[in-house]
Order: sequence, then C-alpha cells, then structure tokens
Amino acid sequence: MIATAPRWLEDYPTGLVVECGTVGVSADEIVAFGMLYDPQDFHVDAERAQAGPFGGLIASGWHTASLMTRLFVTRYLCGESSLGSPGIDELRWPVPVRAGDLLSVRCTVLEARPSRSKPDRGLIQTLAEVRNAAGEVVMSARILNLIRRRPS
Repeated sequence: MIATAPRWLEDYPTGLVVECGTVGVSADEIVAFGMLYDPQDFHVDAERAQAGPFGGLIASGWHTASLMTRLFVTRYLCGESSLGSPGIDELRWPVPVRAGDLLSVRCTVLEARPSRSKPDRGLIQTLAEVRNAAGEVVMSARILNLIRRRPS
C-alpha cells in the first residue's frame, strides 16, 4: 500500500528533500531476517556475534535496505504514478545497524527528467539516506524510479 498523496514527475523537482519517517530495529527482527535471508553469525547469533568483527549483533544490510524501502514506498512514491525502478546505484552500508537503533530515512531528488521515448513518464534519481539516532549514515543509495507525468 502506497500512502502518499498523488505526486507526479513534475512534483519531484531537483533538490526536493522528503523526510520519510522513522523505523525501529529489534534484536528479534535482526535474527529473524538473518535466519531467513542472511544467516551469518553476526546477524543470527548474539553470543557468537560478541566475538565477531562487529562486537555484537548487527542487521543485515539487506534488512536495512528493506526497512528503507518500506518508508520510501509509503512516504515518497505515489501509487498512481510509480512505474517501478530500473535499478539502484552506489548502495553503501558504512555503519552497522544494531538492535535498538531508531532509523530515519531522507530522500533527496538528484535529477528528474522526462523520458525521450515515452512522453507520459520520466525518470527520477533519488539519494536515499538512512541515519541512526546519532545522525550517522548507516545506508545510502542512488535509486532510479520511473514516474508518470501529471495527466492533462
């Protein structure tokens, strides 16, 4: 479900910044996601994680990306205009996400341009940044989205 009010290509000007809200991360969620999708010790076993490279349990980067995606889809995109994504560039996880972290998502439009071949749509490039409560960037990505133009 996409909850955002109607937003068309013309409503994503270069430089637009959208704060997409926050999401908390629990140890149980970290372990559950890790067990299903990324079963490395530092994602699934708190005791073994203590002796590991991060000194404790951390979320999979893919878990962090999933949490970001939920807020990106529900608070940034619009169900009436979103046509999917041809890809993501420069995905980074510079700081680990830990149990108890409260993450916030900020999206900045880097570029918005009409399609040359399909006049009813365009492409936006967005810098999505996920920060912890200390303000550290824990994930960043340049996301491409196809967006319908405003109907005439």
